[in-house]
Amino acid sequence: MEWEQLDLNPRIIAAVKKANFRSAKEILCVSGPDLQRLTRLSKTDVQRVHCSVAAVVRKSKPVTALQLIRGECPVLEAGHRLSFACPVLDGLMRGGLPIRGITELAGESAAGKTQFCLQLCLSVQYPQENGGLNSGAVYICTEDSFPIKRLRQLITQQPQLRPDLPPALIRSRRFSDNIYIEHAVDLEALQACVSQRVPVLLKRGLVRLLVVDSVAALFRSEFQADEAVQRSRHLLAFSNILHHLSHEYGAPVVCVNQVTDVVDGPNPGRCDYGLVGSKVLPALGIAWANQVMVRLMLRRLAGQVQSDSRSSAPRKLEVVFAPHLPRASCLCGVWEEGVRGIPDDNSDLQPQGSS
Repeated sequence: MEWEQLDLNPRIIAAVKKANFRSAKEILCVSGPDLQRLTRLSKTDVQRVHCSVAAVVRKSKPVTALQLIRGECPVLEAGHRLSFACPVLDGLMRGGLPIRGITELAGESAAGKTQFCLQLCLSVQYPQENGGLNSGAVYICTEDSFPIKRLRQLITQQPQLRPDLPPALIRSRRFSDNIYIEHAVDLEALQACVSQRVPVLLKRGLVRLLVVDSVAALFRSEFQADEAVQRSRHLLAFSNILHHLSHEYGAPVVCVNQVTDVVDGPNPGRCDYGLVGSKVLPALGIAWANQVMVRLMLRRLAGQVQSDSRSSAPRKLEVVFAPHLPRASCLCGVWEEGVRGIPDDNSDLQPQGSS
């Protein structure tokens, strides 16, 4: 940064240079009294220096809460969410997934986590007025191969899942062309994917949703029990990349997580985040939990849930923690057309084995 960029009197700039400040950014790390002592400037001059440097260093103008409420900052897309394509699920999440930040979806095997992710990959392609982001998605697989057959089925069933949308709008979407699939077999491949290939797609505007299915598979398999410190470092580096991509391009990040069994007995080091009665907890511990903005738990329940004369194994989607949501949950089922939430007054949960 050149000193001439600062809107300051040459006398003040000369005093700052004389104090051996090598760059303008260093000034922001020095308190007002210390800067006044080093430069021998007045208190008013020091305040002008701080304000002028801050105005040059910051990348964007500050945005007030009132501007966000009025929608005067379209870059931040105040209040916009990525819809789940289901009114019940969107109601639980107050509109859908936040545009910025990491959302974790944890649950046991066969709970339906991948079904949610596939549905989001289709929902993101709709215009914003229809709950989408008018862009594509990147789907990174670290465990199984991508469920292409199920995706094709969901695409053909979009008119049944979204009867509120005009059929012409659904037909105009080229869903499969806008989902970019990556397979990462180890941590090195995963890091290369999110740090090299994904930013290219985001920068070109081809995608605005990143799905990692799952984040725990590689981190649990490549580190031993006595390598917790190394695993935490890799987790932090990985999450920093995800946060940067999400905030830089306004792209939601969804990370599927596995669960681990809760061992009976006191464990002061365990953080259950309110899941006191649960027999399982999300994997990767507190190091990963601190990187997540929204944590969702998906459980498969016993019995059947009835809706529109159809039955499905019931699932319970629970908000564990989120900065903008209370602890809440809802029932849902996986149908041929996708995941649908079951309203409390319309669900009929039957025990296992009943017709």
